[in-house]
Amino acid sequence: MISHMGVQEKWINRLEWIIIIGFAIIPLFMNFPYRVNIFLSWEGAYRLYLGQIPYRDFGLPMGFGFWVIPALFFKLFGPYLITLVKAQVFINIISGLAFRSILISLSVNPSVRLLSVLVYVISYSFFNFWPWYDQSVIVFEIIGLAFLLKHLFQSAELKWKLIHLALSAVFLFWSFFTKQDGGGMALLIALSILFYHSLQTGKFRYLILFCIFYIVIALLVILPFLPYGFAYWFNYGQPPHNARLSLYDVVDVFLGESTWIKFYLFIIVVQLIPKISSWKIFYNDPKEFIFALLTLGILAEAIIFQVTSYTPPDNNIFFHAFAFAFIFSHLPSLKQALSLNAFAIVAAMICILLWWSATGWKYTNRIVRKAFHINQELNYNIVSMHTYMLPDPSDTLETNPDMTTWIFCKEPIFKGIYMPVSTAEGVNRLIQNAWIKENGKKLKVLNMTELTPLAEAIGYRLETGSNIPLWYHKGVAMFDSQIQDYQSKIQQHVYDLVMFEYIPRLNNFYPFSIRDELYKYYVPVDSFSGPRRGMYSMIEVFVSPENKNSYLSNNHP
Repeated sequence: MISHMGVQEKWINRLEWIIIIGFAIIPLFMNFPYRVNIFLSWEGAYRLYLGQIPYRDFGLPMGFGFWVIPALFFKLFGPYLITLVKAQVFINIISGLAFRSILISLSVNPSVRLLSVLVYVISYSFFNFWPWYDQSVIVFEIIGLAFLLKHLFQSAELKWKLIHLALSAVFLFWSFFTKQDGGGMALLIALSILFYHSLQTGKFRYLILFCIFYIVIALLVILPFLPYGFAYWFNYGQPPHNARLSLYDVVDVFLGESTWIKFYLFIIVVQLIPKISSWKIFYNDPKEFIFALLTLGILAEAIIFQVTSYTPPDNNIFFHAFAFAFIFSHLPSLKQALSLNAFAIVAAMICILLWWSATGWKYTNRIVRKAFHINQELNYNIVSMHTYMLPDPSDTLETNPDMTTWIFCKEPIFKGIYMPVSTAEGVNRLIQNAWIKENGKKLKVLNMTELTPLAEAIGYRLETGSNIPLWYHKGVAMFDSQIQDYQSKIQQHVYDLVMFEYIPRLNNFYPFSIRDELYKYYVPVDSFSGPRRGMYSMIEVFVSPENKNSYLSNNHP
């Protein structure tokens, strides 16, 4: 397959496709625990799937770009939780191909390109089994940058140059319309590349055209939503929103943490010193200059992104593959070894897999423990690396759950997703309650929990309106105006059934003041644990006083 004198590029191309697609489809053969925040991915996609219009039927502090692909997959495969995994498979494939396209445009050595693709897949896309906007914003950015570099280096005909430039503007805007921070920085990277190219060639028409394309696309997308309160919902730092960017936090996290980013910067800066000393040669080599500009831009974005998108803490790891590609493209002896020796390619791939083994092992370990019957219980009479510290007395099954005891819920909407026993039993009680089964489609329901798929399972209609938030995190996605509206509705017994998730350690993830009103004006009829791990949460079920007897008398059909 690989010749003695060099690696045939056609086989490298095939290997890259195999890596990108092979790793992407692995989740299709797995079951998953209920994931934190997956409720939001599901509900946004579900509302679009139902034909609801953002900002008119529900509000959110960003664009709705993230939810479009999951909504399309709901149309194809049904609004099941596991459908989100299928959507992410598609996202991971196009993400890997876009990254590969960038390296092709920059004429990265095929062997280095292959290893860089493997780093990208194993360190970033494979890491994301579920769709999440902090990843989708980067995927749309990478696609946009891929089209921009195709415009600069692969398009010969004017027609294709314009098409690729327009597509770049489309995806870079869609990145911004997925999330403002990553999308805004993506735009700055693209503008810096085009500005350099304009200076270097003395022609600014493509920079101007890109700006025109971007503005036109933005207007076409945004203007139809202005009558529905878009200016209120979309967060650009205006009240009642807060700006997410703090210069101090950026400096603090960069200097106090960010070990990998600083390491890569050190290597890259050292590699660039000889090039800068020959400034004119470097400046007049567009691929080399843009490669450096892009890599440094991605690292700068990662520095800021880890502050503006701080949860989960690994949101910004997209930078590894870009830095790897640049660094290894500028190590002549390594490039020579990879080009001449098939064993070096294989050894390098094995080392990359070991470097990022923690990502895959986290999932594989579950299978290994089950297959080989490795005991989960610890014997504290024997001191080992697992038992040299005694367990924290404050730990409970809620705060430190044993996920091997989690089970599947009977409801088809949750197929392939396992959850705590208490959660599954509570969901089954709700769905099997005769009063709910008989009146499900007519019930007015407020569901302030992570179990948003209950809307499809029970059949109740989601509440709509320009003042209805997509999710309920106070100060992030809902504000005092919405909280007052909900308090008023609770006082008036507007809802027949209310589900509220109490998570005391999360600051108003579901507003505590609404829970207080529920205990004043509604009747608690059930409770069970939330589908979380590592943090206590309790889902409390309330009914209006008028429906108390109907619910309780039919609680055990």
